[in-house]
Amino acid sequence: MRLLGVNLPDQKKIVFALTHFYGIGLSLAEKILKETNVDSSKKTKELTPEEINRIKEYIEKNCKVEGELRQIVRSNIERLKNISCYRGIRHIKRLPVRGQRTKTNSRTVRGNVRKTAGSGKRKVELK
Repeated sequence: MRLLGVNLPDQKKIVFALTHFYGIGLSLAEKILKETNVDSSKKTKELTPEEINRIKEYIEKNCKVEGELRQIVRSNIERLKNISCYRGIRHIKRLPVRGQRTKTNSRTVRGNVRKTAGSGKRKVELK
């Protein structure tokens, strides 16, 4: 099933399928289903067109998801960079922003950079 430009898996319960949207987690998915009076134990393929329509309208009116949310996050990061605050500078340098240590364990942000020296021995080629 396709809803607001996102493919939702047919075999999963609708409460878990809604988490495929960027910006909708489990608790928000449960809230959406409660507000729209849809049974959360139903699978996606079992929904009626009227239930799908109610979910779609609720998400459009009350939630920022997908492209709109990504644009807001990007603009917030750009604002931090422009005012040159500490977090903005960390974003510019591509370092961890939220206080993580960088002596070790920042490989995901910095890239897999390994600056440690080897033993100095060269490997002997096989003949």
